[in-house]
Amino acid sequence: MIIGLTGSIGMGKSAVAAMFADEGVPVFDADAVVHGLQGRGGTLVSAIEVAFPGSTVDGAVDRPRLGAMVFGDDAAIRRLERIVHPAVAVERATFLERHGESLVVFDIPLLFETGGDRNVDRIVVVFAPADVQRARVLARPGMTIEKFQAILARQMPDAEKRSRAHFVIATDTSFDETRAQVRAVIACVKRGEGG
Repeated sequence: MIIGLTGSIGMGKSAVAAMFADEGVPVFDADAVVHGLQGRGGTLVSAIEVAFPGSTVDGAVDRPRLGAMVFGDDAAIRRLERIVHPAVAVERATFLERHGESLVVFDIPLLFETGGDRNVDRIVVVFAPADVQRARVLARPGMTIEKFQAILARQMPDAEKRSRAHFVIATDTSFDETRAQVRAVIACVKRGEGG
């Protein structure tokens, strides 16, 4: 049984993913995999350097530099995705081979946008009100309103994500309350509910 975990930027998805892991549910973290593939010695470093000359430093992708090269350029983003997405799919398949007999979570920020929702059994969308989201995102180092708006423009609107979810977990609550929601989702999925 595969849970697809998603949510717009600043909604608290990483914290919820950690709570699933704390409950013993294996979590495939797509962002962490990408970081590894682009890090020193990562298998995508040379391909990204070829496609985006000057984007790597000391054998690793310089993420801010690469971001500046693709920011606001849809063709460049698609070119990058054609390099990254197949490699992530291979890592995800390996993860499933290791954990395929149990309940697992795919933590994928762009689950709907990449069509990944077709490959999961249940979808959990993490949600916080727009003012909470905005405050969280703008508190991040190097984040600007322009970057925030550009990221939102590439993501499916939050209301649509929630309408397509089997479960919605609110994160504008205490950690204990959010954790209780995570436990409730796990229990429902294990009972076969939420379909």
